[in-house]
Amino acid sequence: MLKELFLVCLGSFFGGGARYLVGKALLSWVGTPFPWGTMAVNVLGCFLIGLLSGLSLGGQISPTAKLLLVTGFCGGFTTFSTFMNENLLLGRDGSPLSAVLYTLASLALGLVAVVAGYQIVK
Repeated sequence: MLKELFLVCLGSFFGGGARYLVGKALLSWVGTPFPWGTMAVNVLGCFLIGLLSGLSLGGQISPTAKLLLVTGFCGGFTTFSTFMNENLLLGRDGSPLSAVLYTLASLALGLVAVVAGYQIVK
């Protein structure tokens, strides 16, 4: 358990750092207030989690590497990639309605939670 936790934390450390660097690089390159860095990180994270999860299913990466790279790095890089992967799995496993409900509920509840957080400190 401790070894697995360490792998996830290590991957998260580098994923979070990579997210920060990509965001800063795109902000300095594009220079507009639109959140291009966040969008790029989310799309790249989705690609990476799809690639790595596919490799894991095919047995091409070990469960240890999956913990480090998928749960750790991709989780630290962007939780959006995990969200999208879970939607894919719900839809693929025969629950497309669950995938749609999960998406809509996550977006609606997430927005309500952000507004609530702002209101508390207002």
